[in-house]
Amino acid sequence: MRPLIGISCCVKPFGVFQTPNHAASDSYVRVVMGPVGGVPVLLPAAGPDYVPDILARLDGLILTGSRSNVWPGHYDGPAHAEGTPEDHARDATTLPLIRAAVEQGVPLLAICRGMQELNVALGGSLDQRIQDLPGRIDHSTPSDQHLPAVRTGKAHAVRLAPGTLLHRLAGGRESIAVNSLHNQGVQRLAPRLVAEAWAPDGTIEAVRVREARGFVLGVQWHPEYDWERDEVSRALFEAFGQACREWAEGRGTARLVRAAE
Repeated sequence: MRPLIGISCCVKPFGVFQTPNHAASDSYVRVVMGPVGGVPVLLPAAGPDYVPDILARLDGLILTGSRSNVWPGHYDGPAHAEGTPEDHARDATTLPLIRAAVEQGVPLLAICRGMQELNVALGGSLDQRIQDLPGRIDHSTPSDQHLPAVRTGKAHAVRLAPGTLLHRLAGGRESIAVNSLHNQGVQRLAPRLVAEAWAPDGTIEAVRVREARGFVLGVQWHPEYDWERDEVSRALFEAFGQACREWAEGRGTARLVRAAE
């Protein structure tokens, strides 16, 4: 059986009445059905009480990107600038979900906002507007974002740490080109995280959990946008999918052992 892959949702207003909906981009659904090789399961922003029940049924977890920013109260940061989108319901769900997944060893791939959540959940902090900081480049969504080729095209290179998963997936290359669609970024790295890739301005672009029990990787870019044409993006999702299948097989073996006892 294909592994069940949870996809974190945001709460967004839809329709003429602006009714709150739990939503995730179709790009995540398609990538799970594609190179990940799993069954996508959309996870509502239902709050911390449901985390144990959700995680017990999953074989992997993808933390999605979003236009909303992690609420700075979670890392004792200054208030967001007026008009900055926030999603308190998502924060209340994903932060405890991350901590539980890391503790249990459930495979986890954190993308863009998801990587920022991973850092905050484990005790790190964020810069809110990287483009306003001295010596940093603008990592945010281009103003002409209605043009897909501009919005999701390669924006800058990232330097890869030797010997890491990304370094191996890139065939040993020292750097790869990525898209860039974020305002927030890692300020103080969480104690359990290790940086694995950096933008030219020093912004941390990928992280892993030190001595993790399972697959845990965060990337600041969006590999779900170009996996059909970018070999590193596709290889990343295939590696995550393999980890999810191994987790599912392990859980199945554990069930058989318990049944035989």
